[in-house]
Amino acid sequence: MIDHIHDPIIEQTLQRARQAAGRGATRPVTLDGRSVDVPYPFPSPRDWRDCPIYFLMLDRFNNPTAPPAGPWNQRYDFRQGGTFNGVRQQLDYIAGLGMRAIWLTPVLKAPQPDWRWNYHGYGTQHFLAIDERLGSDGTRPTAEAELRALVMEAHARGLYVILDIVLNHAARVFDYVVDGEPVADLADPGVLHAHFGQEPPVRWLNGFGFPRADWQDRLPPPEQLSVDDAVWPSDLQRIEFFRRRGSKLTDDPGDDFVRGDFDVMRQLVVEYDATVAGQEELRGRYGQRPVLSILVRAYQYLVAAYDFDGFRIDTVKYVDPDAIQTFGNAMREYALSIGKHNFFTFGEIYDDEETIAAFVGRNGSNREGFGIDAALDFPLFFGLQGAVKGRIGVEALRRIFERRKAVEHELLSSHGEAGRFFVTFLDNHDQTSRFNHPETPQAQVSQALALLFTLQGIPSLYYGTEQGLQGTVTAAGQPHLGNLESVREALWGKGPKPFDQIHPLYQKIQRLAALRASEPALRYGRLYWRQLSGNQRDFGHPRGVGGVLAFSRILSAREIVIVANTHTEQSFSGLVLVDRDLFRDGRAMIRRYSNLAPDIAGPDATGPTAAVRTVAEARFWEGDRLIGRATASALPLSLAPMEVQIWAPVD
Repeated sequence: MIDHIHDPIIEQTLQRARQAAGRGATRPVTLDGRSVDVPYPFPSPRDWRDCPIYFLMLDRFNNPTAPPAGPWNQRYDFRQGGTFNGVRQQLDYIAGLGMRAIWLTPVLKAPQPDWRWNYHGYGTQHFLAIDERLGSDGTRPTAEAELRALVMEAHARGLYVILDIVLNHAARVFDYVVDGEPVADLADPGVLHAHFGQEPPVRWLNGFGFPRADWQDRLPPPEQLSVDDAVWPSDLQRIEFFRRRGSKLTDDPGDDFVRGDFDVMRQLVVEYDATVAGQEELRGRYGQRPVLSILVRAYQYLVAAYDFDGFRIDTVKYVDPDAIQTFGNAMREYALSIGKHNFFTFGEIYDDEETIAAFVGRNGSNREGFGIDAALDFPLFFGLQGAVKGRIGVEALRRIFERRKAVEHELLSSHGEAGRFFVTFLDNHDQTSRFNHPETPQAQVSQALALLFTLQGIPSLYYGTEQGLQGTVTAAGQPHLGNLESVREALWGKGPKPFDQIHPLYQKIQRLAALRASEPALRYGRLYWRQLSGNQRDFGHPRGVGGVLAFSRILSAREIVIVANTHTEQSFSGLVLVDRDLFRDGRAMIRRYSNLAPDIAGPDATGPTAAVRTVAEARFWEGDRLIGRATASALPLSLAPMEVQIWAPVD
């Protein structure tokens, strides 16, 4: 067991990966009964926009040897039993869906007594060890070997593997001491500071989850501890490396931002400055920011040891932006040294465009580096859900992308670049309901999926969406909403065919992924919101609840047109504007996709054609205001309620 970041095994592992890259090494992988040589370290994709991501919760995805521990589709706050081998068994299923990358929830060791409820992995007790409970026999060597095999076999199928990691906090590794008694969850830091006037005493937990009175503030030497005690690596076993102020008070970064624990998960002081603290011994051992240095070293080791292709970083906005930028640069540089020229880092920044921009790329607070590569697209998540489900006007989506161009202007060489910096999604494990729930028409689900795969960004699909999962139910069979467990079903318990490749949603996603792969404009193209006309003459941007979403993706001289009627009852028939320089009167376009078309069998299936029309003296409106007249080119089409269509030029 590696227990400190200066362990020679870490340096040997880092160096071995560099040497393997230098000589162009490969590793044999058995795939469908034949041996395949896979490059090691595995090279990065040229552009992550080519790689739709399949996000799965390891504990809730699959176990080929045992059923879920609890009801698969009812609220269950504890470990269900998913394993690395469960994911390995379904790699062909994921690749067949058209996904190019797998995002795994965290795999690092959780505290021993917390293993039942800490199944999600976001509370880490050992930052250098793989959690043995994810292995087939519950031992760490097996878990490590099966994780390596999972990554290798994914690479053999052309799948990249992204690991979810945490910089912001560790697990509950100590308790606070208030009036002589240990307290696990200190929810009111104001009371804490009024009581002590400073950070309170803490008692570190032993491997059984009990706070030790003789471990108050200080721990014995690491050699006297078990691997389950306190926190590891031993470099983190210092109380000053933890915030020690109780739960966070605010979620809005700014001058009054009050950081703190995430319930019982203890926040690390990632920005800890040894020079300011007068700790020259620490600076000599770790550099100016020791906590950050320890985490960088630990995660570089994980890349070298398991050949990951990217990191999704949890709770980014609670970490100092300079530290996030340094971490992103450090991971990028190490990855470059082992031949991963486009190692991907993206963060969970649950906030608005401006807050997201503070962490991504050159927008970061320290302009000397590039920061992390991308962020989860929460603005689009809320806008897309609201527009498709008729909660907000469709014009809200256009405003999101217009605002984005302004906020990200220093990153963009053209506004087609904006998609590089966002990972888009419809739902995930941190929501209290799935996009698809019992009250959602299935046409709305397939419409939203089509928009996810055609709007700018790197689409991320939450596991089970392709099987029509609708969230958990109560014991009486009623929808259970309002809790994170509502969206964390144990997929493999869904009988009799939990991984059904002929499920209608699986096949629709498969076709959308294939269409995106075949049309570079859908991956890299500029985005233009298009005006519509219902009377063949007057054009304007759609507005209002239940309106029509219309936009084009243009790359070079190729325009792809996407039109979605979000109304649940009314059809739309009319014209959608296209680029006049690219389309002259009579040029044909072909419908490449409709979510309501019966033929979804093949990725190359197409529908009818239509000729682009010239509209002389078209009038253009902004609301009730006439803003101009011009000759225009427009595509005629008709859409049923909740239909989305994708049109491309006839080659």
